[in-house]
Amino acid sequence: MSLPDWISEFSKPDHLWYLKRLSANDTLANKSHQAGPYIPKELLFRALPGLGNPTVENPRVQIDAFVDSGTEARSVTAIWYNNRHWGGTRNETRVTGWGGGASALLDPDSTGALAVFVFANGATASGATAIHVWVCSGYQDEMFEDVVGPVDPGRAITWRPGESVSLFNTGVVRSSCTLAPSEMPPHWLQAFPSAAEIVQRSVEMQPLQSQTPDDRLIRRRKCEFEIFRSVEEAIEAPKVAAGFASLDQFLVLAQTILQRRKSRSGRSLELHAREIFLEEGLVEGQQFSHGGVSEGDKKPDFLFPSEQAYRDGSFPNDRLRMLAAKTTARDRWRQILNEADRIKVKHLLTLQEGVSENQFAEMEAANLKLVVPTNLVEAFPESVKPKLMTFDQFIYDVRALG
Repeated sequence: MSLPDWISEFSKPDHLWYLKRLSANDTLANKSHQAGPYIPKELLFRALPGLGNPTVENPRVQIDAFVDSGTEARSVTAIWYNNRHWGGTRNETRVTGWGGGASALLDPDSTGALAVFVFANGATASGATAIHVWVCSGYQDEMFEDVVGPVDPGRAITWRPGESVSLFNTGVVRSSCTLAPSEMPPHWLQAFPSAAEIVQRSVEMQPLQSQTPDDRLIRRRKCEFEIFRSVEEAIEAPKVAAGFASLDQFLVLAQTILQRRKSRSGRSLELHAREIFLEEGLVEGQQFSHGGVSEGDKKPDFLFPSEQAYRDGSFPNDRLRMLAAKTTARDRWRQILNEADRIKVKHLLTLQEGVSENQFAEMEAANLKLVVPTNLVEAFPESVKPKLMTFDQFIYDVRALG
């Protein structure tokens, strides 16, 4: 079955979707011997009603599972380890029996891939009848993100086709960065603010000057996402509530929202990085250039110490750096290899939660160095960790280039 047909087949209101990017802890990349990808307990209780029975010790449900992106079919077991109700401390769920390294779902090289789990009939009172999984390869994830919006590392999406949750996740716990319409600049409610405006507001709400660049990056990006969703709901939710005169009107609005989300996801990381460079005392135009031209129409996200230095043939190549910013590295890291021809080693800032040893070996062979916030380093294999560079270390490295 082709991917478009698969999406169509399982876009039924009695199905329950769960989408996430596989971390190194989900696959076998960390050799952590986990039973399978993490799926929230609340979701499994909803999809498999027989599982959430506290009167039974470690209840379990057997169910057929199909990895439709390949040819895998097997029976898996959902287990609630609930000994907290029996005098212990454990209270978690697992779905076991995926086939170990033989499964595309647990293959270390699937780390960073978007995985989509569909619990067929999981939104009905009787519960799911099967689990269908698609593990994306290449740019297949873009087809799913056209349906539900961007799926960033560490941020899963639960969706029932036909529900408005595909546009607004009103069940998300409100945080300190969630804004009421009265807290927004009036012009934000007239026309959606630019990505740069929202990033700047997150900096104002989370100054965090005493924290490391790595911590600032992670916390502000979370804050910025909450601000973005606040504005989105303030502007678009009333239109959804008012209804539509035609299906075409609804589709136009839905596509506008989804494309805006994808655009925000693509730009967010580099804008946060720029703010932190400035806070760390790097002078734009002298110690870094944002969006400068290297050759022809090539525009790396960042050049160090500057675009002018790069285009000065007398400036030493070994004192030039470039940095690309991509939320996910899998399949996309190759896009930057032909940027900035004078720079042999390319640096890539990413929030992806781990890569496999094979993936990392490919990156090393291509002279790519990963820049990863400190709190994500633990998601990488032990053999890879020493070869990573934190965002803080990268800033230290480029500070003296000019």
